[in-house]
Amino acid sequence: MRRAIGLAWKSAGHTRPNPPVGAVIVRDGRVIGEGRHRVCGGDHAEVAALKSCRESPRGATAYVTLEPCSKPGRVGACCDAIMAAGLARVVWACRDPNPVNRGKAARRLRAAGIETASGLCAAEAAPLIAPFAKLVTSGLPFVTVKLAISLDGKICDLNGKSQWISCPASLRRTGAMRERVDVVMVGGETVRRDNPSLLCHTRRNDSLWRAVVSGSGDLPREAKIFTDEARGRTLVYRSPREALSDLGRRGFMHVLCEGGLGLARSLAAEGLVDEWISVVAPIVIGDSPLGGAANFRMDEISPSGADAFVRASAATRRA
Repeated sequence: MRRAIGLAWKSAGHTRPNPPVGAVIVRDGRVIGEGRHRVCGGDHAEVAALKSCRESPRGATAYVTLEPCSKPGRVGACCDAIMAAGLARVVWACRDPNPVNRGKAARRLRAAGIETASGLCAAEAAPLIAPFAKLVTSGLPFVTVKLAISLDGKICDLNGKSQWISCPASLRRTGAMRERVDVVMVGGETVRRDNPSLLCHTRRNDSLWRAVVSGSGDLPREAKIFTDEARGRTLVYRSPREALSDLGRRGFMHVLCEGGLGLARSLAAEGLVDEWISVVAPIVIGDSPLGGAANFRMDEISPSGADAFVRASAATRRA
């Protein structure tokens, strides 16, 4: 199952509005096939894994990160493919959060004489499914807020510049995060001051969109987000609520908010933040501290010691 989870993470940020899913086919302790859902409209993970099998999968076991779909959608139902292949057992980590499909796979497969089990490595697979679960149950994307701060709680220098606070290691981590989300969102002031591209600077992600929240709508038309090769993937909104409602309607599952502080506070005030990430730099900027900050628990420090990533769920923050 952990192998299937690793496969699924490779598709995170590329499958909307479907969740990233991985599958591994095993016989007698040997992996005979594996696959993942790569893009909406393409083979689901179970079908991709069955197609990759080096020998007949009849009588084998499938390990899947999410409950197989039981009804045809854009492609055929995975339960049909599993039954046609003659699998003897199917194990999945997470139940489908979509009420249209939840619980139906077990009934269909067992009726066909196929053994089923669920919950294996569920806690490890849950982060994969969290953005999809948020979208199908609320109509809104899963929101991660990431801020780079100094030891004294500053997110920029006295001139309003923030790009230099984090180090190269943290920038690489941010790039990896951008590979796995659907939208990077910032406030209008971040665009005016920093002129960011908001694109991946590690591995190219042509599925990534940019969103800007600007109450005034006064944004420089020469900014990178309006002039680069991805300018057709830039959206502008007047409020956080308007942004997330529209992004949800468009099928975007995971939004990464990278600043600024005003936007982060607005999202928090409306209860729209699902996850907080702070990049803590070992510097002191001075002046007034960051007001109203949550109490974060130190969770991970990079090997270089140059920066620290601090994670806290919204539930932990509120507690």
